[in-house]
Amino acid sequence: MKTESARAASDDACDFNKVYKPRFPFITVKCVGRMLFRSQQASDYACLLEVDPEVVAWRCVTRPICNDSSARKPRHHFVDFTVKTATETLLVDVGKCDPHIVTWLPSAAARRGYRYQAVSICNLNQIRLANARDLIRYAAQHASLGDRIRILAGLDEMGSLTLVECLSAVREGGAMGSVASMILHGLIEVDLDEKLLGPDTIVRRARS
Repeated sequence: MKTESARAASDDACDFNKVYKPRFPFITVKCVGRMLFRSQQASDYACLLEVDPEVVAWRCVTRPICNDSSARKPRHHFVDFTVKTATETLLVDVGKCDPHIVTWLPSAAARRGYRYQAVSICNLNQIRLANARDLIRYAAQHASLGDRIRILAGLDEMGSLTLVECLSAVREGGAMGSVASMILHGLIEVDLDEKLLGPDTIVRRARS
């Protein structure tokens, strides 16, 4: 017969498996730890984190943030991510449209050294999201040293190249995978915001 604590732990595990699920993307460059997402919106936002040059690393949050109340049952809330940049660490909540901001959460986050941010996926650039989703499919691939040198040397000489010119410079690996890997690792950059990636997309060395 289960004890009350064992039964509660079992119930929590069932709820966890219902809420947190592996979703695309399954392989990333910047994620630390397991990738388990509460929603499609959260997994989409993870793709955007991967192509944000200001993001150093991010982690899925699977434990609640409590409000440090002295009440017998203190209020708690689940956020989707911790996101580390060069200057700060964020707690990020992702919703579909106009996510509800829990009034006590910004101060609770600040006490832990974080800044709280609520994000609506509907309000973000959908072209950038589509491009990010396309690129992250190549996260498991890597550009060989020779291919990196050829592309970077061409950019140093010409200033910029088109995407199709970069693809034609790849000799040792998969063309799109090699170029996408260089974008994801911050070696080269393309405009992800204006239109979907195509043969005439301009590629430049990433700014330091």
